[in-house]
Amino acid sequence: MKENKVQSGEMTRRSFLSSAATAAAAFTILPSHVIAGLGHTPPGSRLNIAGIGVGGMGYRNLKNMESENIVALCDVDWDYAGKSAFKAWGRAKQYKDYRVMFDQQKDIDAVVIATPDHSHALPAVMAMRRGYHVFVQKPLAHTIYESRILTETARTFRVATQMGNQGNSDDGIRMICEWIWAGTIGEVTHVDAWTNRPVWPQGLERPERNQRPPKDLDWDLFIGTAPYRPYNEIYTPWNWRGWWDFGTGALGDMACHILDPVFMALKLEHPSEVMASSTTVNTESAPNAEIIRYSFPRRDNLPKVAMPEVTVHWYDGGLMPQRPDELLPGEAMGDADGGVIFHGTRGKIMCGAYARNPQLLPTSEMEHFNQPVPSIRRIAGAMTGGHEQDWIRACKENRETRLEASSHFGYAGPLTEFVLLGVLAVRLQSLNRKLAWDGRKMQFTNVNMNDQLKTLSRDRFEIINGDPKFSKEYVTSSALTAIEEWIRHNYREGWEQL
Repeated sequence: MKENKVQSGEMTRRSFLSSAATAAAAFTILPSHVIAGLGHTPPGSRLNIAGIGVGGMGYRNLKNMESENIVALCDVDWDYAGKSAFKAWGRAKQYKDYRVMFDQQKDIDAVVIATPDHSHALPAVMAMRRGYHVFVQKPLAHTIYESRILTETARTFRVATQMGNQGNSDDGIRMICEWIWAGTIGEVTHVDAWTNRPVWPQGLERPERNQRPPKDLDWDLFIGTAPYRPYNEIYTPWNWRGWWDFGTGALGDMACHILDPVFMALKLEHPSEVMASSTTVNTESAPNAEIIRYSFPRRDNLPKVAMPEVTVHWYDGGLMPQRPDELLPGEAMGDADGGVIFHGTRGKIMCGAYARNPQLLPTSEMEHFNQPVPSIRRIAGAMTGGHEQDWIRACKENRETRLEASSHFGYAGPLTEFVLLGVLAVRLQSLNRKLAWDGRKMQFTNVNMNDQLKTLSRDRFEIINGDPKFSKEYVTSSALTAIEEWIRHNYREGWEQL
């Protein structure tokens, strides 16, 4: 157990601030251009960008940054990365360990991180301490504590940051905000949101058969800060999303896209309560389908609309909210990836995933809708590189006068905390209660030392002499101990603790 971090199983504000200050001050090396120019790179100059995790989404992010110099590429799987990034930028120096890259390569200005979720926070903090600008794929981190640390570290070192939820830079989210803030549908009291994910395996137990890692994969580096486990091909590439040690399931994968307009338009902060139900939850991987209910308190009213208490319902794994009566037969609800419906006192707004194609309901209302005058700056080509280019613009501006990128960590950190609270609720549902949340202190206020979690660890079914036989095994653990670990991970020995 970490010293001075928990009192009665709950994280205190004092311990968090102490940890954040230590993380910020522990190791500071600023590139010479940052010291000389106070973080300013002339707009005509090119940034030197390093990528960490470049075989999948990281490759696509870097392709949208080819206006700059791609000088270093780091990936634990050189076969996976070799099929894309290593070929595209053959002159960039290649690494497997980002710690070695940071120690050896001194010409880096900015870093793109697109590793599995569990490996987002540590390299991002290490980069920001060195004065590097940072772009991190969604979700920003694997835990609520890591999200808070990234927010605080970005604020301390005043680097340009961006999370990879590209819909945040698109027109759709801006239109939704402008409509709601103008009072178009009245006060929003309820929101439904959903996704078609997962489209990867979930609800799985740990494989019993161990395998030899491929020769080009450094399995120990892939594990990184997580507890060690033997290699199996089911974990990587890509399928890591469904495993608790590496990913955050369907919610973590898509909610930073889908709940983004909800968080922004309704000016949400910390939920006051959360509860969840799902298909079977086990010790190893996220469930196949889940419903999560967040409750938010009243916020300050805007000039044209009040911000009352609001509930947000999340659905995934094929589960869907009730179809609105305003939709005609055959009209799609959202789009193929999911969607959102805002329920207001005077109407409804529906959009697809990434806040695409916002519409009033019934959709016939759009024919005579006089949209408010745009008041939020637009970013050209957000979904095809504009999101990355907006971050590059911010990187090159003087930090004293910088216009932050759209999903900078000051915004993306709290959004990710909101999302990851739902992951906690799913894992804690055997407590059978609404969970009261103190977001400032990062603690549940109605879980006590006597509360126990019951989690499925083994599930077997077989037919014996024509009869079905079910065998289920469970583990029982202290709820407070589990919460402590899930809010703030103990990193594996040999890795720096945040």
